[in-house]
Amino acid sequence: MADLSSNFIGIKSPNPFWLASAPPTDKKYNVERAYEAGWGGVVWKTLGSEGPPIVNVSGPRYGVVHGADRRVLGINNIELITDRPLEVNLQEIKEVKRKWRDRALVISLMVPCDEESWKDILKRIEDTEADGVELNFGCPHGMAERGMGSAVGQVPEYIEMVTAWVKKHSRMPCIVKLTPNITSILPPAIAAKHGGADAVSLINTVKSITNVDLDHFSPFPMIDGKGSHGGYCGPAVKPIALNMVAEIARERETRGLPISGIGGVTTWRDAAEFMALGAGNVQVCTAAMTYGFKIVQEMISGLSQYLDEKDIGLSDLVGRAVPNFVEWQELNLNYVTKARINQDACIKCGRCYAACEDTSHQAIWMKPDRVFEVNDAECVACNLCVDVCPVQDCITMMELPKGAVDPRTGRTVGDYANWTTHPNNPMARAAE
Repeated sequence: MADLSSNFIGIKSPNPFWLASAPPTDKKYNVERAYEAGWGGVVWKTLGSEGPPIVNVSGPRYGVVHGADRRVLGINNIELITDRPLEVNLQEIKEVKRKWRDRALVISLMVPCDEESWKDILKRIEDTEADGVELNFGCPHGMAERGMGSAVGQVPEYIEMVTAWVKKHSRMPCIVKLTPNITSILPPAIAAKHGGADAVSLINTVKSITNVDLDHFSPFPMIDGKGSHGGYCGPAVKPIALNMVAEIARERETRGLPISGIGGVTTWRDAAEFMALGAGNVQVCTAAMTYGFKIVQEMISGLSQYLDEKDIGLSDLVGRAVPNFVEWQELNLNYVTKARINQDACIKCGRCYAACEDTSHQAIWMKPDRVFEVNDAECVACNLCVDVCPVQDCITMMELPKGAVDPRTGRTVGDYANWTTHPNNPMARAAE
């Protein structure tokens, strides 16, 4: 099997799969069970300073979005940072780390936005022998209202300032956890780098309401007839997370900044996609909460097999797709494809026809015997038919060779040198 051992900003672990800071990493019992199952590391659930007590709700803390088969697509939570005493957490961290030397253990932190508070808590965690700290600048509920979490993460100046405090008062590697609840992820990432962060992790949860109780007319989860926004995570947020990770990986000012990828990692494929777009490792929460800790074993075996088949190492995977992540204007406008339907695989459900006829380009014909064919003169290769077809690989896209005539436009494939000469470009049309 491929060697999955990881060295992320000097933090070593037997594999790149870490549990994210969340309920699964709240105590010694959970963390040791995770290590026994095979997780390479954990980020301990966020610790706070000894100020006003953290009191979580005693009613429902989670709202869920299900797929048609009851599969969990996303979880919204209204849980706060740890409500266990700081000293209890620190003692358990110390015990766990001394027993599991080969595993990564990072402590998530969130305290008021003043230097003394950060200096104090950093001093108190130094002797736990933890491998690093993660600054929680992302929680969108509960703590944000107290001037912490995403209230800090949405202000780049605060991110840079607090990160600099942490680097000033601690010897530990520092990971800055970024919030997606912002217009652009780049200013916070740049601020973290300027503050001296060793890495960033993203994404934290998305501010959300998953559903509404239509009998009591309250957002869910409902506490005594009322609800609040929470943080959304799980497979549904993966596309948002992938884009933000890739933006940081390719941006000139943040290129080379190590990234820990978070957001909907459920399978080894998800992990590989994050790493191909620049993440050095991945953190997981929802998948563990849905399927249990042993899901990591499938991730380990799947990623190992994939790397063996590709004959590449783990480090070769990281960032492999970043050069191919470009702006729209850099796409090849000479590339033309058309949809093709495999009649032997077609189950004649008509979903492709309905989707294309009603909402796309009327490029699929339905014959009287319910055989579906593509009209190349109307097909723009939008891929909608492929996406809605319930039979994998029944519909595919065929590339037209250079020099062929596109029946839709009448133009020879390869006519467009670049976007400046493309007929869809209003500036080009104006020039004509």
